[in-house]
Amino acid sequence: MKRKGNLIFVRPFEAEDAEALLDLELRNRDFFQTYTALREPEFYTLAGQLDRINKNNERMALDQYYSFGIFLLKSGELIGSVFLSEVVRGPLQSCWIGYYLDQQHNGKGYTTEAVRLVVSYAFDELKLHRIEAGVMPHNLRSMKVLEKAGFHREGIAKENVKINGKWEDHQILAIVNKDDSN
Repeated sequence: MKRKGNLIFVRPFEAEDAEALLDLELRNRDFFQTYTALREPEFYTLAGQLDRINKNNERMALDQYYSFGIFLLKSGELIGSVFLSEVVRGPLQSCWIGYYLDQQHNGKGYTTEAVRLVVSYAFDELKLHRIEAGVMPHNLRSMKVLEKAGFHREGIAKENVKINGKWEDHQILAIVNKDDSN
C-alpha cells in the first residue's frame, strides 16, 4: 500500500527504513518526548527500530495495527509516521490514529495530508467506520491537523494517557465514514 498526496506519500515501513527511522527518532528525541510515552534506551538503537518495524508489520498482518512512514514526494526523505492502532472489528469497526513529524517540517501541511491519506485507506481499504484521536488540549496545532482532515471534537478524556511519565488529559476527536454501507 502506497498512497501519494501533493507533497508527501505514505507507505508501510520496511526493514530498509530502520536507519532513517532511527535518525528521525534521534534528531527529534526531546521534541517527540513531550508528546509520547517514556522510551527504553534500546528504542534508540538500530536493532530497536528494526524490531519495532518487524513487530508492527506482524501486527499489520493480524489486522491490529497499521504503521506508515511519511516521506517527502520529491526527495523520498522520511519525515514522520502516521499509524492506526487498536483496530477493533465486529460491531465497532474502529481504531485510533496517531502521528508525529520531524520538528523542522512542522507547519507545512505534511501531517494533514498524511492523515487524510491514511483515513482514506482506513475507510476505503480496511472498511472501518470510525477513527478516533486523542490530543493534549494545549496541542492546538495537532487539533488543527485533525480538524482540517475532517475530525470533529467530542470531549475531554481526563488523565487517560501517560505522556512523558505523567497522566495527561486528551481532547478526543473522531471522524466517521459517511460512505459506510456495511
